[in-house]
Amino acid sequence: MLLANKVCVVTGAASARGIGRATAKLFALHGGRSIILDLNQEQAAAAASELGEAHRGIACDVTDREACAAAIERVVGEFGRVDVLINNAGITQPLKFMDIAPENYDAVLDVNLRGTLYMSQAAVPHMRRQRSGSIVCMSSVSAQRGGGIFGGPHYSAAKAGALGLAKAMARELGPDNVRVNSVTPGLIQTDITGGKLTGELKAEILKGIPLNRLGDAEDVARACLFLASDLSSYITGATIDVNGGMLIH
Repeated sequence: MLLANKVCVVTGAASARGIGRATAKLFALHGGRSIILDLNQEQAAAAASELGEAHRGIACDVTDREACAAAIERVVGEFGRVDVLINNAGITQPLKFMDIAPENYDAVLDVNLRGTLYMSQAAVPHMRRQRSGSIVCMSSVSAQRGGGIFGGPHYSAAKAGALGLAKAMARELGPDNVRVNSVTPGLIQTDITGGKLTGELKAEILKGIPLNRLGDAEDVARACLFLASDLSSYITGATIDVNGGMLIH
């Protein structure tokens, strides 16, 4: 029970085949109380109910600072604390550089980067008061290699920004015993990639992955579990690659 009695908030966690959902489920299996945040209240509540009565689903738009604060206040009001925050909510768009319009840039940066800032700002005061906490920021191999398979350059920029933000947070929050780390998944089989991955494309991608398989949401969830738990109590400001060796550097 690596997360016994810990209150764990996971954003963007209602999607059935998503990384957030897999993470919330794994946390519950390890004794954590999973709080699933997503845009739709019914979907968030349904996802939480599948985990059991101890867990909660809350509607929250991570691009709305007041909504983020309200969600965390609700969690603390009911459970008294927040121990883990997984900044998982994100969107991507498969656009070329010259096709990125202002509204595309705003949408992708808002969810992936601004959302990480706002949710973290909502949780940090409570973690500081507890003198403990773990924040995990979901980045991407796209941030490291300058583009992925499906995400456009603005997605790479947003996910690279998340890496920098996490490192700066780790440096500032370390004295309060609040740890901040990042996870950089490679190509993970989720609802986002499901309809776009043809057999030919998959075969081509596998040539560049030493472990010779695509990742799944549970692979990323396990990295989040490690960073959320006391197994990583002396790790902060780190980046954990979950890509099967796609980017060995």
